[in-house]
Amino acid sequence: MPAAPTEQPGKPRPLWLTSAITMAAIAAVLIVIELIDVLTPHHDLDANGIEPRELGGLDGVLWSPFLHGDWSHLFGNLGPGMVLGFVLLMARRFLAVTAIVWGISGVGVWLTAPAYSVTIGASGIIFGWLTYLLIRGVFNRNLRQILIGLVVFVVYGSILWGVLPTDETVSWQGHLFGAIGGVAAAWYLAARDRGEGGRPAPAAPNPSTGVGF
Repeated sequence: MPAAPTEQPGKPRPLWLTSAITMAAIAAVLIVIELIDVLTPHHDLDANGIEPRELGGLDGVLWSPFLHGDWSHLFGNLGPGMVLGFVLLMARRFLAVTAIVWGISGVGVWLTAPAYSVTIGASGIIFGWLTYLLIRGVFNRNLRQILIGLVVFVVYGSILWGVLPTDETVSWQGHLFGAIGGVAAAWYLAARDRGEGGRPAPAAPNPSTGVGF
């Protein structure tokens, strides 16, 4: 009797495809949330943003990046956010960097934003992603990452002006503390990788998923 053919395991998705699908899914979630908000009588979801120095508004640190004032606000964030998030996913640093930036940006807004304001939007996280990608190569002493940071700066560096209080309708506090969070994430992750003063080990090549950068 001929032996039954053995099943071949499915080939893993390439890293770039997984990263693209992940960012597309995040964008879809944000669009659905904004659509729900638009369908409420008074954009009711937006009330769940960060209310400074109010204990009841501290949970806005969690919810505010999912909320946007209108479609232009949302798509203004999705443009750079999709690109920067994709690069972070390719670098395999998305979750760690996002968590650090999210916390520092949100708490910074809660502590410093004007009283009786409500801050919403994902721009604080986007500023953190940007500064992380700009500075990580310096902390890691990695020439390739420095070159990637220079490219990111040429394309998106101009948005860093958003850390200045030039528009009272824009949360420059969120931008500033998001940027600080990105630098903190770059420092912390580089120090963690070096451990006891050693250099981080290079990622092993994986032809199925691609190498992070």
